[in-house]
Amino acid sequence: MCTAITYSPKNFYFGRTLDADTNYSADVVTTPRGFLFENIECRHAIIGAAIVSGGRPLFFDGMNECGVCMAGLNFGSARYFSEREGMLNLAQYELLPYILGNCTSAAEATAELGRINITTKRFAPDMPPAPLHWLVADRESAFTAECMEGGMRICKNTVGVLTNDPPFACHMRGLSNYMHLTAAPPQNLFGAEGAEEYCAGLGAFGLPGDMSSPSRFIRAAFVRANAPSGLAGNAAVSQFFAMLSAVAVPCGACNTARGRFFTRYMCCMDAAEGVYYITPHTCRAATAVKISRGDGLTAYAVHRGECILKLNF
Repeated sequence: MCTAITYSPKNFYFGRTLDADTNYSADVVTTPRGFLFENIECRHAIIGAAIVSGGRPLFFDGMNECGVCMAGLNFGSARYFSEREGMLNLAQYELLPYILGNCTSAAEATAELGRINITTKRFAPDMPPAPLHWLVADRESAFTAECMEGGMRICKNTVGVLTNDPPFACHMRGLSNYMHLTAAPPQNLFGAEGAEEYCAGLGAFGLPGDMSSPSRFIRAAFVRANAPSGLAGNAAVSQFFAMLSAVAVPCGACNTARGRFFTRYMCCMDAAEGVYYITPHTCRAATAVKISRGDGLTAYAVHRGECILKLNF
């Protein structure tokens, strides 16, 4: 369960929440040009949130030095296959480093995705492939990639948002039920006296507020569509994290059979500047790391203790 959003006020920004009932202690990881990931040579430098195992980064999300961004989100409808002749066969964990390591644009990434078959290969005997679908984007365009029965499906994502199940087409259909929502004051279409605006925000009355994937999709699409333009620098990063906060799952608000399900981290990628920002659930202050093109694999530990400015004690 996660939410990913794109945002283009001046620079292009991309990011996500990672929501889970399992703790993932991800670091911010950079890989240089020419990094070898199993059989994949990455021509471009990559930065993202990852767990490093045996010298190999298992990326949850990331961007490359060309400004292409990608995030994998949990997707129970995912189906992977045996190797197929005539296709580029990749394991699920190889897909992100292959795309970001070799594509210079989202359009080029979609062309590559069209010839890829995701296999059932495991990273380790006790690590089956995670069921995922992906949001891939740059400043020019965004796409959703879903590997389901029948193979890879690629959909142009004009709303710039992705959550989890159901499939992306169903989410887009669901937007039709909320086309009346507005950030502006509502109009009185009844013509009746006494029907008047009594508080701010009534234009978005009915915006779903629960933690489910369909509701988060609608909420993310609404806040993104109404986000201010023209912001830059820290103001744009702050706005991006505010949008993610609108779909974040607080600890204790959602539970599963395995435990408490909540937002483990939020991230924001400034694709123009090559900076990756991340805030774990234990610290609202962002850790920032700049992409590196020439060093080896480097993992930067995320600051996890809350940063509080104490003024009078």
